[in-house]
Amino acid sequence: MTPAIKQLERAGVSFTLAEYAHDPRSPAYGEEAARALGLSPDEVFKTLLAKLDDGRLAVAIVPVSGQLDLKALARAAGARRAVMAESAEAQRATGYLVGGISPLGQKRRLPTFLDASAEALPALNVSGGRRGLEIRLAPADLMRLTGARLAPLARR
Repeated sequence: MTPAIKQLERAGVSFTLAEYAHDPRSPAYGEEAARALGLSPDEVFKTLLAKLDDGRLAVAIVPVSGQLDLKALARAAGARRAVMAESAEAQRATGYLVGGISPLGQKRRLPTFLDASAEALPALNVSGGRRGLEIRLAPADLMRLTGARLAPLARR
């Protein structure tokens, strides 16, 4: 059981789990999850960490069908610039391995932003805290548990 699942169970949130056989050669973890589970890439979201120009880390949750717009994330976080965080730094801050970073159950609560496209979905998928494990839940529950704010973050 991952910290993400423990957080959901403690909060009494309704969610479902889906597992698939992760291929270590897969170059794009989110796209692999969408394919393996037969889901639209618009409803499977990846969790990315960026470093803001003031040194803070921020979490961006965006659909795998798009790319994170770092300028949009910086604006949403009240910063001038953002760059992708180094893998080791992301892993230290979250307690998860890259490719399995969940926005839930992270070691430290970081400023979190969810792409505005999530608002139109009844449910979305995020990593369950390891490669090959996905959690499906309502966007409102994800926002409540992570403190995420909606922002237009993804470029298509």
